[in-house]
Parts: sequence; structure tokens; C-alpha cells
Amino acid sequence: MPSMPGTGNQQAMGEDADIKGAFSSLAGYLGAMKWPVIIAVVFSFAGAILNLMGPSRLGEVTDLITAGLTGDVDIAAIEAIAWVLVGLYVGGLILNYAQGFIMATVSQRISQNMRRDISEKIDRLPLRYLDSHPTGDTLSRVTNDVDTVGQTMNQSLSTLVSSICQLVGALILMLATNVLMTVAGVVATIIGVVLVIGLVKKSQPHFTAQQEELGDINGQVEEIYDGLDVVRTHNGEDSAQRRFHATNDRLYEAAWKSSFLSGLNMPIMIFIGNLSYVAVCVTGAVLAMSGQIEFGVIVSFMLYIRLFTQPLQNISQAATSVQSMAAACQRVFDFLAEDEVADESDKTERIEKVEGRVTFHHVKFGYEPDRTIINDFTATAQPGQKVAIVGPTGAGKTTIVNLLERFYEVDEGRITLDGKSTLEVPRADVRNQFGMVLQDTWIFEGTLRENLVFDTEGVTDDKLDEACEACGLTGYVDSLPDRYDTKIDDSSAMSAGQRQLITIARAMLKDAPLLILDEATSSVDTRTELKVQKAMDTLMEGRTSFVIAHRLSTIRDADMILVMEHGDIVEKGDHEELLAKGGAYAKLYNSQFDESDAA
Repeated sequence: MPSMPGTGNQQAMGEDADIKGAFSSLAGYLGAMKWPVIIAVVFSFAGAILNLMGPSRLGEVTDLITAGLTGDVDIAAIEAIAWVLVGLYVGGLILNYAQGFIMATVSQRISQNMRRDISEKIDRLPLRYLDSHPTGDTLSRVTNDVDTVGQTMNQSLSTLVSSICQLVGALILMLATNVLMTVAGVVATIIGVVLVIGLVKKSQPHFTAQQEELGDINGQVEEIYDGLDVVRTHNGEDSAQRRFHATNDRLYEAAWKSSFLSGLNMPIMIFIGNLSYVAVCVTGAVLAMSGQIEFGVIVSFMLYIRLFTQPLQNISQAATSVQSMAAACQRVFDFLAEDEVADESDKTERIEKVEGRVTFHHVKFGYEPDRTIINDFTATAQPGQKVAIVGPTGAGKTTIVNLLERFYEVDEGRITLDGKSTLEVPRADVRNQFGMVLQDTWIFEGTLRENLVFDTEGVTDDKLDEACEACGLTGYVDSLPDRYDTKIDDSSAMSAGQRQLITIARAMLKDAPLLILDEATSSVDTRTELKVQKAMDTLMEGRTSFVIAHRLSTIRDADMILVMEHGDIVEKGDHEELLAKGGAYAKLYNSQFDESDAA
């Protein structure tokens, strides 16, 4: 399919704009540490000046030795100059070391600040972003891309600063020594600089593609690892491998092209450096033969041209790393620029002494503007009631939970808690009123105590014992070597029931006035379900509870059952009332028992 005229240029301009924006954002981090950077630049420039003063002194030594060929050599003068050279080079070494130390500290501090900002950004991201972006790609931005930025700054920033200072200083001293020889050396160098700039522009899209494909491949690895049992059950190893190899091939192609093109920088600059030597030698020889300069000037200039071309070679070498950093910066700052949840620091209303009356007033919601999930949801849960929400898959049951916790905001209507709209108070205050037990148990690396308490203050061992006793976890706790202080994580040898009971105990210790149970028993067997159900019954006592369940046998004692289909409540009542109606609930209930009998 033919491309539209100008599309390639527009894309390149867009990429350049994004990269410039990324570097502009990075400059903001550097600006926060401007004084250390300024001191480092001053040290680098001073060190470069000291190193650049050496060639003129060596030129003087050459002239003294040349004069001595026809007479006595002034050893004292040469010795004095030698000591001056030692002082110059030692001083340059100390200043360059100090500059490198400061810039290494600056680069690591910037990496630290960047990780802090990303961590805070994740806390401000709406759930919509996390639902719509692959986890592996997000993790790649947080880890690989930030590491690339930090490592490149640590390795290349000090090199760039010292090289630029040395380059400027060498150019000034060359001009002061002889303009014609400077022009001869610089013209040859400019040719190489132009070629390197062209290669940088040519290779930059490949560095960007490399970082993107690296994010994709990380996402695929995580996806396949998490679902390895599903892949093997369906004999999907071959298709998973083909998909992985396709992404891996694209990563190889992007990495090879970026490495090959950027790898040409150093050979080109070495060639141009040698060409500059030739230009300076020829020009110097002509000027010396005509008596316009002394032989020592040529020796000095040979060193100057080396000090001029060497930083260019260092810069060209650092350019490869900087290109990777540019692509990584672009991805990191794109992530930091994502839309956040609305700031609610101006909201002063708070929810206090919650009774637990929750009302949905004509709520309408869709995850996408053109696709409504909840059409007109109106219902009231009285304090202490157990409200069950049932219906077929895709009816909108879990969406109601997301709206209750303000993970998403309603499009129309409102949700009130004890008569107060949940939009009038900060979302953190709303979430403090809810305990939650989900189908997917979440166990993080840490002690059992940390997993149970999780940000709830003032929890004593007695409270832990009570919660574990109520949840039937006492036997499991006693079996651990250090009881509550035993290290556990998501890979620990725990049954699905034990994991679920830990999440129930966690919600019990939070002691929130409202409770959400979303398919909390769907992943356990029948015997374990009875134990989990008993723990949940204890947890729900005195709390307004919203229970989402596919197993309708677990919600027969609910005070109110809401039956949903296609985002609407089609039936409302208790178990006996709904069975007597013979409607949607009765069909769902009877179909489950028919399937059970058939089994």
C-alpha cells in the first residue's frame, strides 16, 4: 500500500519532537541540581585548561632542545618546565576526578528522583490505564528504561561535560597559536562531525524501536510465565514460541541496525582524526619551511589536534549510549505524562460514623464512551444488609464494585453513602470505608504479619489471634516456624483456601463498616468453600456487604438479591421471593442445580 506523501517526514518530525520533549523534561531534573552541575562544569573546564597548557610548554622544551643542537642545552630551563608540566597534569587529574565524582552523584540522584516520581505516578494513575496497557510494558518502563537512563547518565554525562570543555579549550588555544593550522585541522574534523550527525539521525528511530520491542518482549515473557499452565493445557507452546520469536526477531533487527549505524561513529572519527593530523602536518611543514613558525609550534599543534579530536571521538562514542537514553527517556516521560486521577486536595468533606446506607441513583457508566455497561442502575442497601449481585458473565457485576470504590467514576447519576455523594469526598476517604475480598488473592513478599495487617495501624498479636481464629487460620499460623513473623510470598506453599482466608483476615483486621466480596469462593473446592463461607459470614456480621457470586447456593441468606442483565437490574428481592417469581433468578438458580444433578 503506497504511503501518503509527507507521512515519513511527519513521523520523523513527530519522533524528533518527542525526543526533544523528553530531553527538555530531563533538563528539568538536571536543573534541580544546577549548582553541583555548574561546579562540575567549572572543574571540568579548569582541568581541561590545565591539560591544554601542557602542549605549549612541550613546544618550549622542543625549541630549547633544538637550540641546543648548535650549542649548550639549557637543562635548568627544561627541568623547570618539566616540574610545571607535572603540576599542570596532576592538577588536571584532581579536577577531572572531582568533576567525575560530582557528575556520578548527580546522575544517580536523578535516577533516584525519577524512580520516586514513577512510583508516585503509579499511585495517581487511574485504573483505566492499568487495564488498557500490558503489565510487562509498564514494568519495562519502570525498570529497563529508568536503568538505561541512569546508567547512560552515569557513564556518559561526565564524559560529555569534560569532552566539551576540552574541545572548546583546545579550539581556543589552537586559534591563539596559529589560525591557518587551526582551519586546516578543523575543516577536516567538520566533515566527520557532519557524517556522525547524519548517522545519529539515521539510527535514532532504531533505538526507539529497540526500546519498544524490549517492552513488548518483557510483556510476552510475563504473560506466558503467568499463564504457562494454560499454554501447556492447550498445547500452545508452538504458537507462543512463534509469537515470541517474531517479537525477538524484530528486537534483533532494531538492535542490530542501531548498533551497526552507531558503531560507525568511532571508526569515522578515528579516520577524521588521522586526516586532521595529516592536514596539520602538511600545513605546519609549509609554514615552517617558509619561516613563518618555529618547529616547536608544529609539535605543540600536533598535541593540540590530538586534544581536539579525542573529545570528538569520546562524544561520538557517548552518542551511542545517549541515543539509547533518548529512546528510554521518551518512554519514561510519556509514562509520566499520562492522565492522572483528578486532584482532590481541595475537598474538605469527610465521611464519619458510617451507618452503611448505600444508594445508587440512576447510575450510568461505560468503560468506553460509545459502549455503555451500566444503563440505569438504581438500588439502596440498608445498614447491615447483605446484598448479593448476580447475573450472567458481562452483566456488569464487577463494574458496580469498581464504581463503589471509585476505581472508575460514573458517567451519569451518583452513588451516596449515608446520603453523602461519594464524589464530594476524597476517594481515599471512600475506600477507607470498604473492606474487600476478591477472587484473585494477593500475597506480597514479607511476613505473614505484614500481609495480614497491611497498612492498618495498632494491630496487636491478640487481634491477630482473634482474626485468625475467626477465619480458621490458627492451625496454619501454628504450623509456621516463626508464626506471624514467618516470611511468605506469592510462591509460598499455601493452598488456595489458605490464601483466601488470609485475605478475609486482612479485611477483618481493617474493620471497615462496608464490605465487598467479589467471587471470593470461586477458586476453592467445596470443603474449603464451607470454611471460607463460615469466615465470610463472621466478617459480614454488622456490616453492609455487597456479594458477587456465581455459586448462588452461597447467597441464599442474602437480605436482597439484585439480578443484572446487560447493565440493568431485572429483578430484586430475597431468595424465596425470586424463586417464587420464576423469572431470571429462578432460571439461573435451577440451571446450576440441574448441572449439579447432571454431574
